[in-house]
Amino acid sequence: MRKFNTSGPNIPSRHYTIERRKEIAEGINLVNKDRYFNIWAPRQTGKSTYFRQLAIKMEDQGYKVAHINFENYRYTSLKPFLERFTDELNIFWESNLQASEITEIFFQIENLKDQKYVLIIDEIEGINEKYFGDFLHSIRNAYHSRESHCLKSVILVGISNIVGMVGDNASPYNIADNLNVPFFTNDEVFELLGQHETETGQLFDEKVKNKICQITANQPGLVNGFALKLVENNPDKNKLDYDDYLKVEDWYLRIAIDKNFANILNIAKKHRGFVERLLFTEEQIPFEIDRESIKILHTNGLIKDDNEGFVTFWVPFYKKRLYKAFYPYMNGEQGQITRTIYIPDYFDDMGNLKLNKFINNYKDYVKRRGFAAYREKDENGKFKSIKEAAFIYSFETFIHAIVNELKGKIYREANTGLGKTDMIINIGSNEFLIETKNYYSPGKFEEGKKQLAYYANSLKLEIAVYLVFCPNNITYPEIVKEQKETIDGVEISTYLIEFDEEKW
Repeated sequence: MRKFNTSGPNIPSRHYTIERRKEIAEGINLVNKDRYFNIWAPRQTGKSTYFRQLAIKMEDQGYKVAHINFENYRYTSLKPFLERFTDELNIFWESNLQASEITEIFFQIENLKDQKYVLIIDEIEGINEKYFGDFLHSIRNAYHSRESHCLKSVILVGISNIVGMVGDNASPYNIADNLNVPFFTNDEVFELLGQHETETGQLFDEKVKNKICQITANQPGLVNGFALKLVENNPDKNKLDYDDYLKVEDWYLRIAIDKNFANILNIAKKHRGFVERLLFTEEQIPFEIDRESIKILHTNGLIKDDNEGFVTFWVPFYKKRLYKAFYPYMNGEQGQITRTIYIPDYFDDMGNLKLNKFINNYKDYVKRRGFAAYREKDENGKFKSIKEAAFIYSFETFIHAIVNELKGKIYREANTGLGKTDMIINIGSNEFLIETKNYYSPGKFEEGKKQLAYYANSLKLEIAVYLVFCPNNITYPEIVKEQKETIDGVEISTYLIEFDEEKW
């Protein structure tokens, strides 16, 4: 029986596998034109599975394909590297190349005339930098004479866009193409899950499929990870439902040791101020790949261009987990909040939740406690986090204390928008969407309500709360006020949380 694969390239006989037909056709077209090209994308994108599929198609067209992984050569000296390199080429190509100097090996290759060879190098960044440049120069020289020898295409695969890594005019990348391997489409995710359904009879609820697409942004590794965990958790269940999905999401957010997220977290910590601007403000930051923070966070799969020229989060799962990872320790703050909660005060005679009650209680809490407890400092006493983070974390701590005491549940939504947090609150028979954000302008204030209504409708929720942090040193226009209104069929209650901007 096949299964969902979360480690290494897929083996179609063992793993549910999507054939990347469009991308394979693009790769074949480049190879048939004798092009040398790069395949780059963050980890868990399915690059290795893709180029193996591409290799099979090329072999069907008469090419001999060698695919070699350079991951473990970073500290390998030149001689053992070349010996291993030529040994692997000889196995794949059935050739008799002799290990010597880099240029000599490629000279031997250029003297082979009666075959059509393709060389695929995975994890190209793993090569020792001492001879990385010489290796690329030799590829470049082979490219310029490719019509007269057998090496028709070289494909370099990595997590970084290699254009510009060697910054001189002799770099091969002034002649090489780039081939993008995108995440799955929704249709491809449904096809992948459908393979499991067909082969086992176990079904995924339609909402579960959509939620997997949403939280993973269709990143192949995460799609397989969520699906595998769902199946492993429920081996005897005929249909996997939304509650099953929520348990898996909770596990991924709180418990799972995910090596790709661990890498992203380490990098995000080094660029914490920039990442927190994305998490807690609505500032539109131009996507410019030459900015170091943007380049590093993009090549590691955290951010991308939003198609309008600005930075946005790429994978909602990573955004959610970063949000939790940066959450400061509160030193008993939640316990202090819980002491003030008397459950009957929060419900009317009909059992409906009194929204005004807990919002007003939060306002009182802010006046008493402020936000100081929610700003982390380093060993030198300087703040590590931006002030906007303290606002959001303050409310989140307060509402978790309330909801836990009232025996309710909170589900964080997977919206990738910047500068706000979205939660579904479920207490008894009451369920609503709550969004917290910072005040920027009257236009953004009004636009935010419309977006909230749209989002609530997409979740099939009829009630939403719009909670906006507002500095108290501004004279606001009349439209910026607390009120209850219906927008596109959604009842939206707006609340303003005032704070002293100069103080905080």
